[in-house]
Amino acid sequence: MAQARKKPIYLANDASFPKEHFLVPNHYSDYIDSVLIPHGLINDRVEKLAQDIRAAYEGQTIHLLCVLKGGSAFFHILIEKLRLFHKYNTCDYVPFTFDFIKVKSYDGLHSTGNVQVSGADLSKFKGKHLLLVEDIIDTGKTMAKLVPYLQESEPASVRVASLLEKRNPESCGFLGDFVGFSIPDKFVIGFCLDYNEIFRDLDHICIINDAGVAKWASSS
Repeated sequence: MAQARKKPIYLANDASFPKEHFLVPNHYSDYIDSVLIPHGLINDRVEKLAQDIRAAYEGQTIHLLCVLKGGSAFFHILIEKLRLFHKYNTCDYVPFTFDFIKVKSYDGLHSTGNVQVSGADLSKFKGKHLLLVEDIIDTGKTMAKLVPYLQESEPASVRVASLLEKRNPESCGFLGDFVGFSIPDKFVIGFCLDYNEIFRDLDHICIINDAGVAKWASSS
């Protein structure tokens, strides 16, 4: 099952698109600097990740573990693509099952490194091939703590699929096994990525501007 990690799509530090070229909700427009990854590109990239994941787990049932809330949009498209792959497949085993877990590690703009986990019954993961589905690996501290936490349940394996991997100078060095995009060290929002629970409903992954940071500095 083990395969070498494939390099994600590298987005340069100055990569972005003018927000005026895309359909952006009016109530968010003044708080977005630019569009980093358009929704269509996200969709196509996730389809390729689904193919890579299926190939890596050939003959094995994957138990996908969605990290809420941020990973939910990535998770739902990934599941959709996997279902399409398996619709006409003649395999004689269940290709995947899934579950959900809540992990808290952010305070505003920053990853605290203090991981709070809820919603997981570790006993059900014993002997399974777990694939964590995450929105973004920022400092990597969340995954660096979550993976050993899940290994306590004695799964067959634990791997990580992340839509984004940030080139953060404070990174602990943790890398995902299946990663969509390597992005610059900027705070991104949209496609279920939030800033104090705002912007999750944006279709595109965008870069927040200073006005957006100031307006929603507090979630209250």
